[in-house]
Amino acid sequence: MKNRQLFLLLSASALSTMSYGVMFTMLDDFRDKYSIAESKLGLIVAAGFITGFLANVLIAPFADKGHAKKLILLGVSMEIIGALTMAFGGSFPILLLGRFLTGLGSGSSEPASRRLIILANPNDMGRNLGLSVSAGIAGFSLGPILSAVTVGAFGLAAPFLIIVVMLSVVLVGITQLRVTEAEIEDAPTQRLAFDLLKNRAILGIVFIGVSLFVMIGTFDSIWSVMMDDIHAPTWVASVGITVFALPMLFLAPVGGRFTQTFGPYKASIYGLTLGSLFMILYGTIGIPYIMLGIGLFHGMVDGLTITGGSAAIALVAPQQRLASAQGLYGGLQTLTGGITAGLAGLTYEHIGRGTFLACSALMMLLIATGSWIARDYLKIKG
Repeated sequence: MKNRQLFLLLSASALSTMSYGVMFTMLDDFRDKYSIAESKLGLIVAAGFITGFLANVLIAPFADKGHAKKLILLGVSMEIIGALTMAFGGSFPILLLGRFLTGLGSGSSEPASRRLIILANPNDMGRNLGLSVSAGIAGFSLGPILSAVTVGAFGLAAPFLIIVVMLSVVLVGITQLRVTEAEIEDAPTQRLAFDLLKNRAILGIVFIGVSLFVMIGTFDSIWSVMMDDIHAPTWVASVGITVFALPMLFLAPVGGRFTQTFGPYKASIYGLTLGSLFMILYGTIGIPYIMLGIGLFHGMVDGLTITGGSAAIALVAPQQRLASAQGLYGGLQTLTGGITAGLAGLTYEHIGRGTFLACSALMMLLIATGSWIARDYLKIKG
């Protein structure tokens, strides 16, 4: 893959997640300044996941029909509009709309970007997927730092406006790219990708993979609020996200090669099972600084295994439907994350940190179910 093309695609992914990282660590600010209840904060988080699902399922398949570049441009444009809306939103409905648009944009562009990244060099798929994950994690981990540096001095709109400027530069760069599109005459005839779930290999990794977003939806919607409630210093919530994400930033390319060699199914199963155990610790240990240490180890495990699901899909899905399969996988993950985020905010109001324990139990159930469905494919390697 040409270096400029790879750089721009990775930059788009990084800025998309940076916008989310900014919003994620500002939830307590939204609660305090705009008097938005925790349950509604969960809905703001959930909105992006749900619209991401719709885009992944309904829009992403067009990337397999010769429109990958157009989808990336459309997605980045919607993220710019969404970030502007978040910047100037002063109420629950406006913030919800902004999150709606950013989720729709990300869900439209990411599967198309993954198609280009995977097909550009199939033999080095693991490393390139790892770089894509690293870019996303880099953006997410820098988001809290951006908000911490700019919000106090310039107001709640500042970090979103900075991201808008950077996304606009990337958008202009992508318009100049020449990419290899799918041939229209060879494009799949299926409009949606749900028929792919008849394949046990795909259905199994979907069950395993959605457990990741049960964890993400729970963690993201209540982490900063929980830290505030256990009287952690304000900086601990933001630093906690960075400490969790930093190992993944550096380990994901290595992890991509690891999952391809070790086997993407096994890597996903082991990594997410350990992740479910970390969630138990978040729900039982109430000392903020110890929780930062747990987050560091959690990030290391995820960094080595997080590419497993996408790599498994790339190995077992028909190549002419690669974006559709990646979109289906990512879409069901984001839908799960959205539903979980909404329920986690509501659950936290009633049982507090016990929400993490419920999350762990559900993760284990999904992993076990997926492992049984895909039992004949667990030893597949790249």
